Amino acid sequence: MNFAVLIPILIVYMGIMSWLAYYGYKKTVTESDYLVGGRNIHPAVMALSYGATFISTSAIVGFGGVSAAHGFSLLWLAFLNIVLGIFVAFAIFGTKIRKLSLELNATTFPTLLGKRYDSKFITVFSGSMIFILMPAYTSIVLIGGGRFLQESMSMNFNLALILLAAIIAIYVVTGGIKAVMYTDAFGAVVMLIGMAIFLFVTYQAVGGIIEGHSGLSAMKDLVPQALVDQGHQGWTSMPELGSPLWWTIVSTIIMGVGVGVLAQPQLAMRCMAVKDDRALYRSVLVGGIFIFFMTGAAFVIGPLSNLYFYENTGGIALTAAKGNVDLIIPIFINQLMPDWFIYLFTLTLLSATISTISSLIHVQATAFGQDILKTLGVQSLFGSKLNPSRIGVVVGVIAAVILAYLLPAGIIAQATAFWFGICAAGFLPALIGALYWKRATKAAATASMITGFTVSIIGFLFLHLKEAAAIGLSQALFGKATVLPFPWTHIDPLFYALPLSAAVFVVVSLLDKSTNVKKQTEKGTIVPAVSE
Repeated sequence: MNFAVLIPILIVYMGIMSWLAYYGYKKTVTESDYLVGGRNIHPAVMALSYGATFISTSAIVGFGGVSAAHGFSLLWLAFLNIVLGIFVAFAIFGTKIRKLSLELNATTFPTLLGKRYDSKFITVFSGSMIFILMPAYTSIVLIGGGRFLQESMSMNFNLALILLAAIIAIYVVTGGIKAVMYTDAFGAVVMLIGMAIFLFVTYQAVGGIIEGHSGLSAMKDLVPQALVDQGHQGWTSMPELGSPLWWTIVSTIIMGVGVGVLAQPQLAMRCMAVKDDRALYRSVLVGGIFIFFMTGAAFVIGPLSNLYFYENTGGIALTAAKGNVDLIIPIFINQLMPDWFIYLFTLTLLSATISTISSLIHVQATAFGQDILKTLGVQSLFGSKLNPSRIGVVVGVIAAVILAYLLPAGIIAQATAFWFGICAAGFLPALIGALYWKRATKAAATASMITGFTVSIIGFLFLHLKEAAAIGLSQALFGKATVLPFPWTHIDPLFYALPLSAAVFVVVSLLDKSTNVKKQTEKGTIVPAVSE
């Protein structure tokens, strides 16, 4: 690698990112500026920031590697990402979130739910779940960036983690959401260019679209026996219906992430940052194109890497990566692409890492400072004049770095699905009720959220094999990795936690006779109902 060329490119890149962060800092005057960008962010910036936050190194490195192992079946996730993650999230949910947040003067996701249901408990509980559980997702994005720098630049993995964490902390502490969104938008443009070139060169390397897909189909007999036993039927086919692999792909990866995107706090906050519904509608096209090239490209490149590795090394992608799916894409890039592209893709992965983690850290920080401490009446910590949200940035970054050292290899896609799924089970029914059902009550929202998070956590601890076996609590208490046999061992907790939390929400709302239901006043403003 020609560091004489790479280092100046990185300096220019970081210079632009730093200037954008400084610009965001100068534009951040009020608390509203720090939290929701003053509600006047340009729709293109919002859409690119949303996409860059959504598509992190977990999608490019983690899910790209998983698709290399499991095949084109992950393209269903790309489909859901566009339909639910962009169209529904912007045009349907986003307009309601923007309007409700403005009427309630809510600047964070937990505050939106808490004010809608007139409940400090909901605000604090939501903030606590974000602050406690989100670091698991943040850390795997950090791992993805660190692994790429390790492979592409021969950088020490520990140094890469610390360097990325320090850069992100500076951006978020100084500029708030404006600095985050401006740098996100620039990073998204770099990501889009990088992935478009990567997809084109990959098809070129395997002989074109038709030759590449037919060649991959012909490699069916090369699927490792362990995957065949799990239901793998080739990289261009869905797994066998009802098999362990089918349940993993469909329930955890496709549905867990595809549905969970609608209840992501860091993404919902983007909808609060634009000035009107028209801006959200205009964001759909930009966001859709971005997600199409990012997830679609990653989930096509991953499987095709098997054909490339087989033709050039005699082994499939898993063999080249020595079984660690998180290393497949970095190794593939190093072997396939010229140095100039590796430099570009280094910026692509840096952009993906910085954009996503900065957004996640911002949400964790506001959960800590605004949703938990401020709601409980704590305005400062240890007599410091520093905003508690900024202290939350430091805590969030430290937690992410620690977990990045503790989590096992090949965990990126699994941890992403964990966070997205648990958010869907815990937040989605209460969010939909807040936006669309006037009869929804505080008691129902509280019961639904507690049910969703509790059942999800129980599922991960005692039923879902991958997490239950790694944690070991079920083994310690009951002498076996999971308390129930297949298929429960491979059914993601989202499949039973979300329906249960939704049922609790509806039933409690219908049975609850209290008067704390949000109603419309004559002017249409949503306010808590007074006691009758």
